[in-house]
Amino acid sequence: MGIFGNGTSLVENLVPSGLANVATRLVEAIGINSISEKARRGRTLVVKRRNIHSEQLADLTNLYFRMADIPIRFWSKVEDWQQWEVGCFEMLNGDRFHAYASGARCVVAEKLPGESLWEHINRGTVTRRMLVAAATEFRRAHRFWSDEFRGCWSHGDGTTQNVLYDPKTDRARLIDFEIVHEKSLATAARQADDLLVFLLDMVGIVPSRQWLPFSMTFLEAYSDVKVIAQLRKQLDLPGGLAWIWWGVRTNFTNPGKVKQRLASLSRAIAKLKFYEDAGSARARSKRRPSISCQPISPGMPKPSSRTLAIKERAKAVSPGMPRRLPTRT
Repeated sequence: MGIFGNGTSLVENLVPSGLANVATRLVEAIGINSISEKARRGRTLVVKRRNIHSEQLADLTNLYFRMADIPIRFWSKVEDWQQWEVGCFEMLNGDRFHAYASGARCVVAEKLPGESLWEHINRGTVTRRMLVAAATEFRRAHRFWSDEFRGCWSHGDGTTQNVLYDPKTDRARLIDFEIVHEKSLATAARQADDLLVFLLDMVGIVPSRQWLPFSMTFLEAYSDVKVIAQLRKQLDLPGGLAWIWWGVRTNFTNPGKVKQRLASLSRAIAKLKFYEDAGSARARSKRRPSISCQPISPGMPKPSSRTLAIKERAKAVSPGMPRRLPTRT
């Protein structure tokens, strides 16, 4: 941790005193890498180098995430980041492309073909075909096992900037693994957050007539009912400090516009055929109480009786839901 002349740490000096400072410092903290390209043996390599104060800046941003109850974090320790970045890249893209740690502060990866969907969205050239490719890649990636999570993998920063689309192969690929979800989150919540981050990138930029059709194209192609059901629970706008991260994720789009569009998305999800079918199947699978009478002794029910068991369950405290994502960006 860096120390200033007055004996205070970098984090202590930069901890924001107001929301404006939080936003400013957060954006500054995110720039913890410098990125360059170089050619080697006919291939273009992307070199990501951690800056001198990257660990302190990551710690600062993680402090904000904890204060705002946002369950993601930057990899703070450089060696941990290198291991995760290389491991994720190889897991997802190692069929044709490779990455490796270089020295104490760098990760080098072969440049993937195509452009980010963020560029297409801003140019107005994004298509349903691209969105289907992106959803297909997320679905594929979400099926990989992760020792870090002791469950299926999630990206942690599923923004459209981190999804590259190659028109020659009609294939999307994921990049940039700086952020990771908290391990305490359930798998469906982590993966739903990836989808939400992707959709929030479009919420303020894609024209109104395209927003909902494009979003539903993406979700229908992804088609995991459990994750989409969790996503629907995470569409409410947060308040307080968490809103700043949502602001970043939505490019500070008017909250009223965001709320309206997400409400429309929630209603559209409820009408998805596979979503409705899954809901009906869950309802049918629930065991219905018997209406057949059974002889019992008069007086209080026995400890093993059905009546007492039902009463005890009714009085029991319901299990806690996992903490809600900032349902962010």
